[in-house]
Amino acid sequence: MRLTLITALITLVVDQLTKLLVVHGLNLRARGEIDVFPPYLNFRMAWNEGINFGLLSRQDDLMKWILVAIALAISAAVLWWVHRERPRTAGMIAAGLLVGGAIGNVIDRLVYGAVADFLNMSCCRIENPYAFNVADIAIFLGAAALVLIPADKKAG
Repeated sequence: MRLTLITALITLVVDQLTKLLVVHGLNLRARGEIDVFPPYLNFRMAWNEGINFGLLSRQDDLMKWILVAIALAISAAVLWWVHRERPRTAGMIAAGLLVGGAIGNVIDRLVYGAVADFLNMSCCRIENPYAFNVADIAIFLGAAALVLIPADKKAG
């Protein structure tokens, strides 16, 4: 369980630091976009009020609170699962990535009213219109790993 909490904390800190550095430090809020290594990596400011790709995006407080509640409930359920099942190291790290990313996006919703997305990547003449953040990457990797990694318990 401790490894899960440490992973979640590291993920949360990295997510929030990158948002502070890029959104505020580089003033992406006002600039809107910064070409870093076009087209492969660009910073594009996007405020996501919904879930992935802006789904369930609505301009009211109710949806924000519903999404905060869902993220907290999923995080609590994952932590309970780790506590109860005691998965192997990879499972604990995956759970920590998911929880840390989810809490990072919850903080954004509480502070800004929306999730601060800023990473934009395109390749091979395909223009990607969407932006994401470190928390989104951690949530995806954590959830994918929890699904794909065998759920064998630790010995003992």
